[in-house]
Amino acid sequence: MATITLKGNKVHTTGSLPATGSKAPDFELTKTDLSHASLSDYSGKKTVLNVFPSIDTGTCAQSVRQFNEKAAKLDNTAVLCISKDLPFAQARFCGAEGIENVEMLSDFRDGNFGKAYNLEFSDGPLQSLLSRVVVVINENQEIVYTEQVPEIVDEPDYKAALEAITNA
Repeated sequence: MATITLKGNKVHTTGSLPATGSKAPDFELTKTDLSHASLSDYSGKKTVLNVFPSIDTGTCAQSVRQFNEKAAKLDNTAVLCISKDLPFAQARFCGAEGIENVEMLSDFRDGNFGKAYNLEFSDGPLQSLLSRVVVVINENQEIVYTEQVPEIVDEPDYKAALEAITNA
């Protein structure tokens, strides 16, 4: 279990992130058109998982904007922005913001992604939502970088994630 903070108050996740060097756990998530996506859909690409509690918060929205601008410009790279928000809310946000370079995916159906990656909150006011995490996966679907943001209201380390993509 990981211990992080929400505005200074300790909260916990269901476990620890998968180890760097390990095979990325498969998942099935829902796209904004309600179709399904799995990790195998991105086989052969570098993949960034930008995970957050809700697109309706400032920090979460900013992470989507930042990855849309920066990481999505890299060759052979898919940037997946993942939350438990309904696909309709994710699509509305992207339409209003002009977000076109990342793919929004939802774990709302059964929470299998949050469980597979051990990043679901197990207590606190955000219980059952996903914690703020960045995972970079190489073309062989091996994890090459993870960041569990220690204070949930803070943004991830974009520079470190971008370096991991470049070096993957």
